[in-house]
Amino acid sequence: MCLVFVCDEDETVLSRQPAPGACPYCGGLVQAMDVEKQWRFCFFPLYWRTKRKLYCSFCARRLVVQ
Repeated sequence: MCLVFVCDEDETVLSRQPAPGACPYCGGLVQAMDVEKQWRFCFFPLYWRTKRKLYCSFCARRLVVQ
C-alpha cells in the first residue's frame, strides 16, 4: 500500500510599485510587491493569502518593516 500526497504551493506577483525610502544596505530604490500565495491539495485550493513584500531593486534583498 502506498500513499501519495500531492501538495503544491504557488506564489504569483499581482502588482509592483515603487515604495518610499531607500535600502539600508546599498541605498537603492525600494519596490513594493503584492504577492498571492496559494496552497493546493490534489488541485483543490485550500488556502490563499495576499501579502505585501518589500524588496530592494538594486541588491534584490527582502526588506522587513519594524
